Amino acid sequence: MHQLPIFLNLTGRTVVFVGTGEAADAKARLVARAGGRIVSAWEPGASLGFVALDDADAARAAAEALRARGLLVNVVDRPDLCDFTTPAIVDRAPVTIAIGTGGASAGLAKAIRQRIEALLPARLGALASALHAARAAMTARWPAAADRRRAIDAALDAGGALDPLDGGAVERLETWLTAAPDAAPPARLETIALASADPDELTLRAARLLGQADHIFHAPSVPPAILARARADAARTEVEAPPAAPPPGLSLWLAPLN
Repeated sequence: MHQLPIFLNLTGRTVVFVGTGEAADAKARLVARAGGRIVSAWEPGASLGFVALDDADAARAAAEALRARGLLVNVVDRPDLCDFTTPAIVDRAPVTIAIGTGGASAGLAKAIRQRIEALLPARLGALASALHAARAAMTARWPAAADRRRAIDAALDAGGALDPLDGGAVERLETWLTAAPDAAPPARLETIALASADPDELTLRAARLLGQADHIFHAPSVPPAILARARADAARTEVEAPPAAPPPGLSLWLAPLN
């Protein structure tokens, strides 16, 4: 990962724009949509700066002047001068998906955004808001955090009652809350045979299971970087062999590297 992706709360915060043009206008519209206050020159309290100047020397000088004031700066079409880049955005508020290439190719980021746009229903944001509003009801329904997480994961899985790619999922939330099973989950043990110590080489299946598992049983040789891809609250046990009787829920056995 070459950049840290973050989401900034710009509501009421001052953002400086130096220069004009089509690209600058597009970025200014994004900042305005996020609630930022746009000014054309530095003033106390400014948080970010954007520079859109055709002349390379002038752009560099403007960026350095803003940076000297403590601002993080984006220089339009000059990634080598940027402290941050702006991603292609899929907006299903409050769900926001950002696709970045570190300034390598805006066209590639746009193409990926268009693919994702076609996949996600317009009402995905409504589902997120409904889940937020139902937090107290879900806590009452499943007081134990592990039970609650398992119920939500199952509902949000592909084909589940609240499948995020199903535009009608939000209408089923209330029914799901009353009809979802209370029974303890059966014990299930899955094996992941690691082929590499590099977590970026995990298969999609392995990455998905690591994000879902309640218990991680692993050989001593399994690298910490692999274990870091598991859920933060998953129990981790270093053992020489997989358990004969795994506990309730999803358990993983991470086999030793060959």
